[in-house]
Amino acid sequence: MQINLAYLYPGLLNIYGDRGNVLAFAKRCFWRDIKVKIYEIELADKIDPELYDFYFIGGGQDQQQIAVSEELQKQKSFFTEAAENKAVFLAICGGYQLLGHYYKPHKGDELRGISILDAYTVAGHSRYIGNVTIETKLLSQPSNTLVGFENHSGLTYLEPGTEPIGKIITGNGNNGEDKLEGAHKQNVFGTYLHGSFLPKNPHFTDYLIRLCLERRYGQVELTEIDNKLEWAAHKKAVKRKY
Repeated sequence: MQINLAYLYPGLLNIYGDRGNVLAFAKRCFWRDIKVKIYEIELADKIDPELYDFYFIGGGQDQQQIAVSEELQKQKSFFTEAAENKAVFLAICGGYQLLGHYYKPHKGDELRGISILDAYTVAGHSRYIGNVTIETKLLSQPSNTLVGFENHSGLTYLEPGTEPIGKIITGNGNNGEDKLEGAHKQNVFGTYLHGSFLPKNPHFTDYLIRLCLERRYGQVELTEIDNKLEWAAHKKAVKRKY
């Protein structure tokens, strides 16, 4: 089996260790003899919605988001087609904001998103920095917690049709008000959790791997692998105070 992974705009959106998510995803596949072919997509590279099973997009500063927002608009129909055909998306921070309807900074024009998540983001006046733990209904075994590190001033609000990834235990999450973190709609996921997110959450990584494989091959069972180091990192992060 093979997963084709589109790593979107790594030259512009790759802060706080976001590339580690791609490495962790590929490594957990490699340990199971699942081939992962990684395509690094930069500006002006055309998206093939038939080819890619998994799209990853990281975080960046406002200036980089401007260029990516403009590029995403040019490719919007392809991303929409991919999402409707159950391709898996994972977007972190700035990338998460651009999968929604728009991001409105303090100054300058509104940055349009591609609306595959029903959400919008506005610039806040405080910056949320620290460790985050959430409880999610997406997973039950071996844990229903997810951990990461947030660093954002954008405030994201979800609209009907899009659900949060989970509820805040510690940290601020989407906006510091509703105690929700992240968003998901079908196989599209967005989160503010850096850190890197996937290495600290092996159960969520495997969840994404299964979604990718099931899209192309039908129902699958993943081979068990040794997760001692991953769970040690996860449990240590859970114990950290904000």
